[in-house]
Amino acid sequence: MNWAPKGTVSMTGRIELQMGDITDASADAIVNAGNTDLALGAGVAGAIRRRGGRAIQDACDRLAPVPLGESVRTTAGELSQQHVIHAAVMDWGGRATEGSIRDCTRSALRVAAENDIQSIAFPALGTGVGGFSLRACAEIMLKEAEDFLDAGQGGPEKILFVLYGEQSYRTFESVLDSIKIRRMSDRLPGR
Repeated sequence: MNWAPKGTVSMTGRIELQMGDITDASADAIVNAGNTDLALGAGVAGAIRRRGGRAIQDACDRLAPVPLGESVRTTAGELSQQHVIHAAVMDWGGRATEGSIRDCTRSALRVAAENDIQSIAFPALGTGVGGFSLRACAEIMLKEAEDFLDAGQGGPEKILFVLYGEQSYRTFESVLDSIKIRRMSDRLPGR
C-alpha cells in the first residue's frame, strides 16, 4: 500500500506535523537531536552535518560541552534555515530519557524565543540513537509545545514536527488527535 500523509495536521494553527527530512523544513530554525558533546554523528545530527557543512560542527566545537537537557543555537551553515538549535538529549553514547526530552523541548523553545525565531522544526528527539519510545516522545514533546503556546509569552509563531517515515508521522498524528479530543472535551459544559 502506498500511503501518503494528509499534508499537515494542525492543533492550534501553530503546531503542525509533516513527514520528511528536517533539513528540508520550511522554518527559521531546525532542532538537532544532539548529545552533550555536540558531536554531529548519525541520524538527524549526521543529516544536518552532511547538508549544512563544516561550519555547523565548528560552531558546536566552540560551545561544547552542553549540560544534559539544555539547548544552544548555531549557524545553519549551508542549510536553507538561519539557525540550528542543538538540544542535548543524551550524553555521548548514552540514552535519552523522559526528563531529557522534556527539558530539551522546553530549552529549544526558550532559545528560539530568546533569539526572536518565529518558526521552529523539531525531529522526534531521542527516538533514534537515543533509544526512546516513539509514542512516549510524541506525548512529551506535543504536551510541551502545547504548554509553551498556552503560556503566551512570545516565541515561535509556528512549531513544526518533521517526522522521518510513516510510523513516526502516524504516531505523532495519533497523539495529536488525542490531545485535540481532550481539549474539546475539557471545554464541554459541566467539566
